[in-house]
Amino acid sequence: MISEPFDPADAGAWIARGRPPEYAAVIAEAWRCFPDLPAAAAPEDRFARMRQRAMALRPVMESMSRAAEKERQTRNFTFTEGRIAKGEDDNRDRAILSARSLYAYDWDRAVRYASGWYAANAGWEPEVRRPGRATPSTLAYDQGFADGGGNRDDLFDTARRAFEVTAPQVEPPVFAAGRPLPSTWQKPTDEPLPARWSRRLLILGAPEAGMLPPGVDEKPDVAVLLPALQACPGYGELFVIVISSAGFHALDNHTPDAGPLEPTLRDKCGLDPRPYRQLRDLLAGRDFDDVLVAAQGVNLALLDAHVGALPLCRTMERTRNTVLQQRTHFRIWLDRGLAVGESLGAGHIRWGKAAKGLTGKLGEFTARYAGKLPAGGHRIIIEMQDGVPAQGYVTARGEPLSPETVIGNRSHLRKEMAARLRAFGGATRLSAARLPDPLDTLAA
Repeated sequence: MISEPFDPADAGAWIARGRPPEYAAVIAEAWRCFPDLPAAAAPEDRFARMRQRAMALRPVMESMSRAAEKERQTRNFTFTEGRIAKGEDDNRDRAILSARSLYAYDWDRAVRYASGWYAANAGWEPEVRRPGRATPSTLAYDQGFADGGGNRDDLFDTARRAFEVTAPQVEPPVFAAGRPLPSTWQKPTDEPLPARWSRRLLILGAPEAGMLPPGVDEKPDVAVLLPALQACPGYGELFVIVISSAGFHALDNHTPDAGPLEPTLRDKCGLDPRPYRQLRDLLAGRDFDDVLVAAQGVNLALLDAHVGALPLCRTMERTRNTVLQQRTHFRIWLDRGLAVGESLGAGHIRWGKAAKGLTGKLGEFTARYAGKLPAGGHRIIIEMQDGVPAQGYVTARGEPLSPETVIGNRSHLRKEMAARLRAFGGATRLSAARLPDPLDTLAA
């Protein structure tokens, strides 16, 4: 049987044999420009013509090679993710995906990373370093070996790890009630005592901090809280930690190029020891009175897995549920921050019905909406229990507090009433008698 004639200068012939149209056009053009010479031509001329055609086809061959390599990388990683999703994975599979997430390794280097990590956890000796310049493969192996707990510079490292592997397995301790998981913490309220900004800790997930992949808008189920934090006075003394694909890192001007944590890497929470060390080093030597966690999903799961590195504090809370609730909880938590030299009243504010005229009570003080002024604005009056305006109170800095204030926007009524109540709750009358009367000063 005679096969169909094949014309290499025809792009359609290459397309029929599986080449993409863009590649087929370039290949056909190369054959048209550099066709085979007749059999009677000199051998050296025929070989020269073949070399010319090969040089013209080199960009196409290199592009096809890169496309095939990219397809291989995607296929291998997808297969590994599928094994984890089906529960058929082992520690090597999770280490491979961990290498891709933490270090952006390709497939070959991720496999070498997993080999080093597995060798360190199995108590094996590391691979012998060959003389010469280190290759990306050897560097990936060394990184995995170090992340797995290995130390090439320690003479007794292999013996120590081998002993740990053969030692009897001890059941992991159950968390005591005094150290609950962050996922079980209560939502923020106005009942806890205010705390200095320098003694507060905020832990944000990457989406809440605005770290999203390029081209991806804000997720509908996550509130971006960083703008509200930056608009709050005194936040510069606050210590902020972000949970991202790079683990735990402080939020500052040197934030690493990291994005949200991939859901497929949930199992790496107990696999990679780096996040625990990162969190422990960030919190070393710091004391806190108030901690807020604003993270959801896999970011919160990663924090739960390393709760042992978190400090025990007087107040531990987290935001939750819808975007509106997350923003409300975050605003309540921000309102409890204290600047240097400031004093605020603590406790739950009891609100009255707005239909009868909004009122708020905190201790012996009552904030009452006194109506709209003819010239514009809305009056707020702070009264004592007997209905008398709260006269003679001064702040911790000695500044007098007026029992009456005027605001321009009624939608801010509840917020301003709460601020005034807490200002009076932290005020005192002890130094009021020592303050000069402004009228006496003017008369003199």
